[in-house]
Amino acid sequence: MASDDSLRKTVTVTGEPRDDVTERLLRDIRLAECQCVLDVGCGRGDVTLMAARLLGDGAEVVGIDCDAAAVDAAKSRARDLGITNVRFAVLDVGALSPEFGTFDAIIGRRVLMYVPDRPAALRALVSVLVPGGIVGFQEADGSMTPAPPALFPLHLQAHRWIWDTVAREGATTRMGFELPALLASAGLIVEGVRAEAVVELAGLRQFTASIVRMMLPRIVARGVSTAEEIDVDTLDGRLADELARAQSPYLGGMAFTAWARKRR
Repeated sequence: MASDDSLRKTVTVTGEPRDDVTERLLRDIRLAECQCVLDVGCGRGDVTLMAARLLGDGAEVVGIDCDAAAVDAAKSRARDLGITNVRFAVLDVGALSPEFGTFDAIIGRRVLMYVPDRPAALRALVSVLVPGGIVGFQEADGSMTPAPPALFPLHLQAHRWIWDTVAREGATTRMGFELPALLASAGLIVEGVRAEAVVELAGLRQFTASIVRMMLPRIVARGVSTAEEIDVDTLDGRLADELARAQSPYLGGMAFTAWARKRR
């Protein structure tokens, strides 16, 4: 298996910020030793391309998503980056069957929280996982945060915009805590769980501002808030000012990873 230092160089996709939480998950599941990997809910291919860079030639990563526009974007990114050991398909996780192919590893990031019937989705995934294969998921959880709320009223409001939208979309806000039991219910052997706090501090990257900006159309569409109230053009500055005044770290969320293996 590649060393930690070489892995860090390998998995960073040119032009994309490194996601250390995801990288640690890929190391935990020993993805570098796998030959055929499925990325579920691949979106624009961030995790798919990260995994493909880790595996290198001779192995393949397949990304699936039900959003055709996102899949087209993922294909374009792979072409632009010259990454050839990937392929993408427009497919819902519930439609998976062994006829699609089998995999020795299945990965996903912030996807199970949006699946209406998660036990059925896990059964479909297990059906295409080879005996002894590994699954690894990274999910967000909003049930323990934010903290400390008294110092961060604007951050607290932004937290509500984000997680009220997620709830109105039918997703769970407790996927991190639900993840180990969900994997076990599918007959998988849970091998590890990790939770990492998403911390912001004045002068460092503002995750809250970037998430609100990314989710703005969804926030407005679900009636959680209005574009005028959010005022995304000034949001970065207002959140930065609040961090500076507080002189305290802000705990904005929890990122859970869990991995489990199929019995041989």
